[in-house]
Amino acid sequence: MDFDPSHAKRSFSSVGTRPIRPDGVDKVTGRARYGADFNMPGQLVGRILRSPHAHAIIRKIDTSKAEQLAGVKAVLTAADLPDFTDGDAAMYDILDNCMARRKALYDGHAVAAVAAVDARVAKQALKLIEIEYEILPHVTDVDEAFADGAPLINDTIITAGVEPRPERASNVSMRSQFGHGDVDAGMAKADVVVERTFKTEQTHQGYIEPHACVANFNADGTAELWVCTQGHFVYRQHCAQLLGIAASKLRVTSSEIGGGFGGKTHVWAEPVALALSRKAGRPVKLVMTRDEVFRASGPTSATSIDVKIGAMKDGTIVAADATLRYSCGPYTGAWAETGAMTAFACYKLENVRTVGYEVLVNRPKTAAYRAPSAPMAAFAVESAIDELAKKLGMDAVDFRIQNAAKEGTRSSYGPVYGPIGIGPTLEAVKNHPHMKAPLGENQGRGMACGFWFNFGGQTCVDLNIGMDGTVSLAVGTVDVGGSRASLSLVAAEELGIDYGQVRAVIADTSSLGYNDMTDGSRGTFSSSMATISAARNAMKTLRERAAQMWDIPVEEVAWERGHAVATGSSHGNLPPLSLKEIAAASGNTGGPIAGHSELVADGAGVSFATHICDVEVDPETGGTRVLRYTVVQDAGKAVHPTYVEGQYQGGAAQGIGWALNEEYIYGKDGRLQNAGFLDYRIPVCSDLPMIDTQILEIPNPNHPYGVRGVGETSIVPPLAAVANAVSNAVGVRMEHIPMSPPRILAALDA
Repeated sequence: MDFDPSHAKRSFSSVGTRPIRPDGVDKVTGRARYGADFNMPGQLVGRILRSPHAHAIIRKIDTSKAEQLAGVKAVLTAADLPDFTDGDAAMYDILDNCMARRKALYDGHAVAAVAAVDARVAKQALKLIEIEYEILPHVTDVDEAFADGAPLINDTIITAGVEPRPERASNVSMRSQFGHGDVDAGMAKADVVVERTFKTEQTHQGYIEPHACVANFNADGTAELWVCTQGHFVYRQHCAQLLGIAASKLRVTSSEIGGGFGGKTHVWAEPVALALSRKAGRPVKLVMTRDEVFRASGPTSATSIDVKIGAMKDGTIVAADATLRYSCGPYTGAWAETGAMTAFACYKLENVRTVGYEVLVNRPKTAAYRAPSAPMAAFAVESAIDELAKKLGMDAVDFRIQNAAKEGTRSSYGPVYGPIGIGPTLEAVKNHPHMKAPLGENQGRGMACGFWFNFGGQTCVDLNIGMDGTVSLAVGTVDVGGSRASLSLVAAEELGIDYGQVRAVIADTSSLGYNDMTDGSRGTFSSSMATISAARNAMKTLRERAAQMWDIPVEEVAWERGHAVATGSSHGNLPPLSLKEIAAASGNTGGPIAGHSELVADGAGVSFATHICDVEVDPETGGTRVLRYTVVQDAGKAVHPTYVEGQYQGGAAQGIGWALNEEYIYGKDGRLQNAGFLDYRIPVCSDLPMIDTQILEIPNPNHPYGVRGVGETSIVPPLAAVANAVSNAVGVRMEHIPMSPPRILAALDA
């Protein structure tokens, strides 16, 4: 559907207000049903046996003792999950990750599973499964895995993107390159050059709810899956293919989600639960422990990034170059590619080059985490930008303003920008009271910019008007941050009715057309476009019904503020008909009134943010305390400002934890040493200040209300903003994230 992008002059009545969220009461009273809250009669308990080795050939699995244990109803190995991927390498990787086939590739890799009458029997059965391993050399560090002579993880991987094609296998699955101009010539012109190498450690999304599902395979070959997910339609496609059944035979219902942040965009144990149910002939409930979540679901990449930036004395950047090495677990990925695309996206550059390398390591399969790959690239680039400004004797904000991308700039990754918000966010930061506040002893202030693409994708919506005038909105994008409230506001805005008359629900996969995963900040952006389209389709029907009730041509009926209005001088005596009045008469005018929309929501509109951070560092202990934090970000149009602010604050909080505390720690044996929230420390309330926010609205011309996605950009600047603050506080450039006390003390000693 074509939209008139007249948002710039439009005034809104519902959009931009702050009503309470429709799911709020159920969540605070404990009535909301999450993944582990669902049960089926006769269900079994599923448990997974995981490899204790980082890299090992599976020589033999003997499940006979487990199968003979009373109460065990099914035992599963890779033999029970035949390969139905038909040469699809990405799907084969998912299959192999769900259940190891030839080799265990990381500590925690699934090797067998059981379904039993209760948890006690299931745990006992796992202990009875005997596995003969041949332990192989392993590698968990991205730089060590990248080096020649590293233990080879997959002997079929030949580096893609390299000409001529290499003749032997390596741990580098792909090389990608972006940029334009002549970087070497540009660098030769530079008066000042900064060149550094930065490292970031692997982190987890830290969602509070572990992965959980209930699977039920019926005797007729159909199946049902109740699951916590960010995309139940994608889960249906993947699970159906891995089990060798038609997607139409699998019905997937998404539960409430207790956090995802990208980590619940991948299937991990769900195909195993379905296969156990098929083998046992009974429903199977499978809930990961916290240890399993850390050891066997997807964390971020660990990275090693070389950055070189050159500038003239007048502050103009003349060349920028980066080489990015990203770990992707033991399977291929495109994480460094994304990092290479986002690295210099905030700046106007005539000569720029980024090269990304995807590096296999003996760690869990990497997954998305809010603007995946961008925070690490921004940490490296924004740290170097800060240092370059200092060498030039320029203010860090002014230096960025001078070199910021703007409308018409060719981005570092290719496309030419339309209206964008990087300049306005920088100007807002320059004038923000936070930037002018005094600092005390051992305190430092840092700022940094961030970018994310955003995504639209396939979207489908049903809008049904009840005879009482209420509106039911069925959407297929999982609500991970308040989108049900936002979409209800959009429907109310478009129909001209009160927000309280609209109720949004997440439909299951059998009730609505296909919807892409809720990722890429697409939830409100794409589904609001479809909601507007569906509402306008419904309004067309409402006008037709009003015309029928009045017995006048439909061309002489308009829709204004929730009412059908007769136009033309000959109808001046006809009072407006409300939506409720038209709906009440629908049984006599043609039946139910509804609107439907399916579309591919193109033109998501890129997003930019700039953050400010103040920290205090104890020079004796290396301990840090975040004193103040401010987020300035372009939302295009804030549909529900409270939730927009919440996205800004949530991304900043997670980024602060990533910058200061969070990391996967592996021992020399390749085993994860801190698989729990006691040892893997995410920020709690006492670790954080109140995070201030400022919403800017530079409308996205490709959306009828000007909306841009906001959920991911907010995690991109914090690593660099905090690092720049710490570096300014201690007088030493911090190059390694997280900046734990031992690393800060080591930097001070050096």
